[in-house]
Amino acid sequence: MNRLLIIVAGLLAFVLFNAFYTVGEAQQVILTQFGKPVGAPVTAAGLKMKVPFIQEVNRIDKRILEWDGSPSDMPTKDKLYISVDLFARWRIIDPLAYFLRLRDERSALSRLDDILGSETRNAVAKHELIEIVRTTKNRVPLKDPVLTETGDVADDNSAVGTLVPIHKGRVLVEQEIFKAAAEKVKVFGVELLDIRFKRINYNASVEPKIYERMISERRQIAERFRSEGNGEAARIRGNMTRDLNRIQSEAYRKVEETRGEGDAKAAEIYANAYNKTPAAADFYAFTRTMDAYQAILTPDTNLILSTDSEVFSLLKQTQGKTLTPTPLP
Repeated sequence: MNRLLIIVAGLLAFVLFNAFYTVGEAQQVILTQFGKPVGAPVTAAGLKMKVPFIQEVNRIDKRILEWDGSPSDMPTKDKLYISVDLFARWRIIDPLAYFLRLRDERSALSRLDDILGSETRNAVAKHELIEIVRTTKNRVPLKDPVLTETGDVADDNSAVGTLVPIHKGRVLVEQEIFKAAAEKVKVFGVELLDIRFKRINYNASVEPKIYERMISERRQIAERFRSEGNGEAARIRGNMTRDLNRIQSEAYRKVEETRGEGDAKAAEIYANAYNKTPAAADFYAFTRTMDAYQAILTPDTNLILSTDSEVFSLLKQTQGKTLTPTPLP
């Protein structure tokens, strides 16, 4: 008898154990009977009751869930292939629709991959790369003081220290993707809360070409600055040469004027000294003739003179005679 009671109590406990279940704060439950949902979804936490052995408890997460997509290559409007990595946050707001259409979180993530990937590709293809990379329309770029002082201006869209204007920016592109995808996931009982670009990078196949173009652009800017520097250096050297020539010319003129004034003064002194008496004048003529002899007669000089030459006449007068200088008064 006691053994029978133990068996009955055990069976009763087993039945009661299968008749009750608990729902956590972060859970919601769909009861299924022979694979089909029965009753309304259970969203309140606590101890609940079901038909034992017939009904089955299907727990569905009620928290905010994460979707992290894989990087995907896609083209922009300006035909640049980029790798886009996107992430999103979502939650289940209609457990019954979610259960009927998706059943589990793995299927939901797969469907989100398809929808968000497709909408991201459509949005990227409609915008240029600058619209996806930049965030704000009126951002003021940092400018190097050297570039600002030089006032270097190239094209309107490629000037040094300026940014290419944008019309939307990354935030609005994200909002476009969010609005389009949110409508499509509602039918699965899912609410899309937010999406963000995690990383945007150039495609590996075109990345070297992009870097080469960037290097080429920077080299052009460097060559422009180098050319402007060489032009400025040439201008400075030209001004320096002009000023130097002017200073040297003025100095040479001053020197020649001073030398001329000195020669004139010396000539005046000589004239005053040698013109006092005839003898002084003859002596001056004699000394000038001797200076001329000293200048033209050297050990290697062969001199041919005519008989009526003044130089020859003076030499002829000195033959067999001794010149005695006449004392000056």
